[in-house]
Amino acid sequence: MSKVRITLNMLAVVIFTLTVASMAQAQATRTWVSGVGDDANPCSRTAPCKTFAGAISKTATAGEISVLDPGGFGAVTITKSITINGDGTLAGVLASLTTGVIVNNSAAEVTLRNLSINGAGNGVDGIRALAVATLHVDNCQISRFTGDGIEMQLSGANAGRLDVKNTTITECATTGILIGGSNTLADAVTLDNVNVLRCGHGIRVNNRGVVAVSNSVISINNASVSSAAILADSAVSGGAIIDVENCQINLNSIAIQANANQAIRLSNTHITGNGNALNFAGGTIATYNNNRIFGNAAGENFASLTDVQQQ
Repeated sequence: MSKVRITLNMLAVVIFTLTVASMAQAQATRTWVSGVGDDANPCSRTAPCKTFAGAISKTATAGEISVLDPGGFGAVTITKSITINGDGTLAGVLASLTTGVIVNNSAAEVTLRNLSINGAGNGVDGIRALAVATLHVDNCQISRFTGDGIEMQLSGANAGRLDVKNTTITECATTGILIGGSNTLADAVTLDNVNVLRCGHGIRVNNRGVVAVSNSVISINNASVSSAAILADSAVSGGAIIDVENCQINLNSIAIQANANQAIRLSNTHITGNGNALNFAGGTIATYNNNRIFGNAAGENFASLTDVQQQ
């Protein structure tokens, strides 16, 4: 074999090895971001990226982006299953004039953990899910958006799942948590230990949704006389069912509102200091007869005995 051919073969082996290494590096199972990183880096622990957007293209599907040290890591659009994990540090997303996190893949399983998402008073939405299989929001702080803190706006013959726990949403002008969209299947939503404060509405369902709210505080949502802590106002007949268990709902314009053909069921919930405690608006508000409703300006009585469940 000639020296030229040997040289060419060796060069081909080197190029192939570098290509494979580059591909592996581009799709690492775990990547890292740092406040002093650079998106030109491979997003390894020793050479981290600067932003979530820079790291996500180098992270494999179902992989994880971890945060090395405090910083602001920018808005990001997610189109695959992934975890963004800010454990142990301040992992910030400053979303001035934009949306903090967009999720857009109907098959994606997405987890957002230990993030501070700040709209700076002019951001659009904190988290917006346009398509998702399951979205987990765990131990996050979402604040100061002109729209919604968390918004589900799915379409088509899809049903998404939203799981929010240990999270605080404040100063979102439209709604703290909105379940909307035009999808034809009901979204399944669980909210546990969630605080929604100083928003337009607290929790609002205006499409098909089965929502369980537990161990949560929904307070001071009183931007207008129509602001409601919990609002079921789907235009779809029987579209919203909201179960509220062991919650505190106070100092809102309206505590609980169920529009026509919608249902809200209350258990072991403290409702006080609101302008209107129970606004039926054509819907059903049911109680398991163990709630504490007093000190409201109006609406402290259930509509009829059919709204009181004895079991």
